[in-house]
Amino acid sequence: MKRIVVVGASAAGLAAAETLRREGYEGAVTLVGDEPQAPYDRPPLSKQVLSGTWPTERVFLRPRPALDSLGLDLRLGTAATGLDLGSREVLLADGGRTGYEGLIVATGVRPRRLPGEGAHVLRTLDDAVALRDRLLPGRRLVVVGAGFLGAEAAAVARSLGAEVTLLEPAPVPLAHAVGEKVGRVLSEAHRDHGVDLRTGVTVVRADGNGVRLADGEVIEADDVLVAVGSVPNTDWLTGSGLTVDDGLLCDEFSAAAPDVYGAGDVARWHNPLFGVPMRVEHRTNAAEQGMAAARNLLKPLARKPFAPVPYFWSDQYGMKVQAHGCLRGHDDVAVVEGDLAGRRFLAAYRTGDHLAGVLAVGMPPKTVRAWRQAVATRTTWSDALGSTASVSRA
Repeated sequence: MKRIVVVGASAAGLAAAETLRREGYEGAVTLVGDEPQAPYDRPPLSKQVLSGTWPTERVFLRPRPALDSLGLDLRLGTAATGLDLGSREVLLADGGRTGYEGLIVATGVRPRRLPGEGAHVLRTLDDAVALRDRLLPGRRLVVVGAGFLGAEAAAVARSLGAEVTLLEPAPVPLAHAVGEKVGRVLSEAHRDHGVDLRTGVTVVRADGNGVRLADGEVIEADDVLVAVGSVPNTDWLTGSGLTVDDGLLCDEFSAAAPDVYGAGDVARWHNPLFGVPMRVEHRTNAAEQGMAAARNLLKPLARKPFAPVPYFWSDQYGMKVQAHGCLRGHDDVAVVEGDLAGRRFLAAYRTGDHLAGVLAVGMPPKTVRAWRQAVATRTTWSDALGSTASVSRA
């Protein structure tokens, strides 16, 4: 291959580009990104950047000299607008085209929005800075959506002295992913820190002055943050011939078509470890899949399935939340160490006959790693729980 194009210049795209060079590829590598900034890390946006404890420069993934040493054809600030599989060309927003012999799609996701104008979202560095500059003591912030992103932003805002209202349509935040009891434990921390958490409410409009609920109530605010999920950035692939279904559909090798691979938040691939298709919007997976896609593209005769144990973490009010595995769609959950009331516990999740994942709050890393290994080896539920002294259903 003489030229490989990587579309998406965030964690997955940069990991792919670096892996190509690390594996000895000396051909041209074009890295296309719609943001003008060099690749940067997104998890700190809702934590350290929003709180002001990090300068914005700290989020960049590589210093400029290290980026320059890769010898990339950088096309930053230029979005991809189309893909011609027949001619093997990526169409760009500036009217140009770039040809390829190998392609890695790593275009990530964009925030879902609600009707109205002026509300904040939190996806880019500019988003984080814009909201950070307005989080002052006494100001009123409404956060729509009590998932991990909304929860982290609410926690930061309270730490800065803002008055926070957190709105969630589900009866228990995160229950669909972590179970009702664990969801209650995580959400009650907000009330303990003075957040006005309201569940079972639907927001129909959000703007710069507040939100309107389905029952007609208006909640006024100085700022509104909408954190109601995301949409895979696949619009530019319309008509390309690639299959799009809640992301770019890929096989177990992360391949979407011959010499075309997906990586990161945009990729929906078959994870053979769990035997299901999944799309994971977490930082660790983005980097790992970017590396895997690059290796499989370069070495088609030695491809390896991408079969990770997904991992994510969250920081809220001093609580360190870590999760390994596939928690969604679980059949059972049990607290195997610690206790929920003390917000220091490890919960295990069963799907079918196997341990599918674990979630830990405030537990030692050594303990969490041992359970992660049990998930990776597809330990049966009976064997996993048989090794614990006490178990309580969550």
